[in-house]
Amino acid sequence: MPKPPLLSSPDLERSSVVANNTMNRERGLTGVNSYARELGIDLLAHLAGRPAPAWLDLCSGEGRALREAAASLPAGAVLTAVDLVGPLVLRPVQPAPEEITASVSSWTPIRTYDLITCVHGLHYVGDQLGLLARAASWLTEDGLLAAHFDPDSIRRADGATAAKAAVSALRASGFAYSSRHHRLTLRGRRAVSLPFRYLGADPAAGPNYTGQPAVGSHYTAL
Repeated sequence: MPKPPLLSSPDLERSSVVANNTMNRERGLTGVNSYARELGIDLLAHLAGRPAPAWLDLCSGEGRALREAAASLPAGAVLTAVDLVGPLVLRPVQPAPEEITASVSSWTPIRTYDLITCVHGLHYVGDQLGLLARAASWLTEDGLLAAHFDPDSIRRADGATAAKAAVSALRASGFAYSSRHHRLTLRGRRAVSLPFRYLGADPAAGPNYTGQPAVGSHYTAL
């Protein structure tokens, strides 16, 4: 039986796997179900000492982590939450983060950030490698990008794994990857050009290491 065609980003975002995703909606800043635990980073410590720290959270869900961080950061802090759906529950906490309802596949900021996070969000993005390359240019000179990444979700045109090639290319561009924790990090803004051309996404790729249905991102090598 022939495989269904790969989906473009707009069609992918209307699929049940992406549109109904609840992976990161309620995660807070610290504690058992938190950004600190998932990323293994003291995020406030990274932002400390900056007069106007800036944090961008991609696929932010309800934005709880940014809301909780706001009380501990200077008044000039910039907190930006970007999510395909956006918060479903209004929580009037001041200073509140800037909440943007948009696709991370096409949204672009107008500033740079000291911290960029994406907690289990890449699993539902079609062009994962493209987003990572773009996000690298959104960092400040000493900024930190931290995201969960599943190399097994990177596929070739025929569906074969491109995991090893993807990790090698990311590391060659300055990213660090922990296979044990599925964490990808990058320190410092840079131009990143990865040797892959995005073909489309497969929302029926099945569960990934989290046990939840995820997206397969298909590429051809350049």
